[in-house]
Amino acid sequence: MSDAQAQAPATDDDAGLLARLAAHRALAGVPRAELEWLIAHGTLEQSEPGRMVARKGELVDGLFIILAGRVAHYNEQGGNWRKVMDWREGDVTGQLPFSRMTTAPGNSVIEERSDVLRIARTDVALLPAECPHVTASLVHVMLDRARTFKMSDLQLEKMASLGKLAAGLAHELNNPASAAVRGAQLVPEALTKSDDAARALGAASLDARELSVIDRTRAACLAATATCVLSPLERSDREESIAAWLADHDIDDVDELDAASLADAGVTLDTLNELAAALAGEKLSASLRWVAAESIIRALARDIERAASRMATLVSAVKGLTYMDRATVPEPVDLVKGLTDTLAVLGSKARGKSASLSIDAPENVPRVRGFGGELNQVWVNLVDNALDAVSDGGRVTVTVRANGSTVEVRVIDDGPGIPVELRRQIFDPFFTTKPVGQGTGLGLDIVRHLVDRNEGRIDVESEPGRTEFRVTLRAS
Repeated sequence: MSDAQAQAPATDDDAGLLARLAAHRALAGVPRAELEWLIAHGTLEQSEPGRMVARKGELVDGLFIILAGRVAHYNEQGGNWRKVMDWREGDVTGQLPFSRMTTAPGNSVIEERSDVLRIARTDVALLPAECPHVTASLVHVMLDRARTFKMSDLQLEKMASLGKLAAGLAHELNNPASAAVRGAQLVPEALTKSDDAARALGAASLDARELSVIDRTRAACLAATATCVLSPLERSDREESIAAWLADHDIDDVDELDAASLADAGVTLDTLNELAAALAGEKLSASLRWVAAESIIRALARDIERAASRMATLVSAVKGLTYMDRATVPEPVDLVKGLTDTLAVLGSKARGKSASLSIDAPENVPRVRGFGGELNQVWVNLVDNALDAVSDGGRVTVTVRANGSTVEVRVIDDGPGIPVELRRQIFDPFFTTKPVGQGTGLGLDIVRHLVDRNEGRIDVESEPGRTEFRVTLRAS
């Protein structure tokens, strides 16, 4: 017995203890005879903070009726200990009648000086016959406890899913956000060059024919920058050829007009030759500067617009994925939209492993009736697990097929597979094949419950090089 714990026979102060039990919230209305039975078979334990009354994996040695103080329960999830619930005066915990629990799922620790009446495990088995009213009250306690643990598990998995979404969204937003910032920073300098080029062009006294050639050149350059993306090697080759052309035509004012700027503006040797056939000297130099400046400004504006549109698309995908601003009631769900949003958010994780992530879905897939946010949580977990399973350069494929009155979603990866001896355990709570700290062991358990809640079925088939999770849902 710990120094922090003092035990005394419950009969030391039966009258006082009887009054405390009669006032206990969980035992209200229980006949006096049954309370006296509890006192006769119980041990009053007075404990100081820090004492562990139940340890994970060890046998729960009895029923604990809390008369004063506070007991906290912690579960190990993802390598960390997390408080799940507290029991205070008026609560009951430990081994309850008809409970299938044998070993503690976590650690239960005294956190405030406590008085607890403990009924030994052997005597708990006698409660249904000896104390039917106590048993009826404790059955309700057991149901409430199971509900609390399940809600806690679900909330934990929701937070884990939110973390995956947040990480994926941060990665996806980083590139377009950086592109938008970079483009906006270059705009002031480009505007200054455009103003200078426009003034020089205005001072060149161009006639209508010359202006027409310049306009055609500008239009060709704008079209080229909008549709053509050069590889680094192609851009280098174009820049060298433009530099040679400028030198041949005695246009070497590199501070105002250089080969790199013209290459960025989509200028080609054909457009240069067309301009040179109609213009010469200062007119040619001024027109090239203006065409380059105009093309670069418009290209910057287009890049900023594309980056902003990409960010808006990603935000829309996350909004659709989480079903924000929608009531949590069953409704027709577009599975393909939810899966597409899932892949958009998890795309960065796939790229980080150089993995292929694709969806194969025909047109006009029937909708299913269910909770869209919950189904999307299923897809996030299954696709995320598949990406964890594949090696660098691996492949994850999501297929959607209508099959009579049902719709099947398959998440297939080419990872090493799930060993036969573990396949029956993967849907068990807290079971995970991932290293410590990388998995809660709740993902597939929550997936199974969410699929059940949406009146579906989930199956798994696995062999080395191919693992398939198949979710079958009823069409609406």
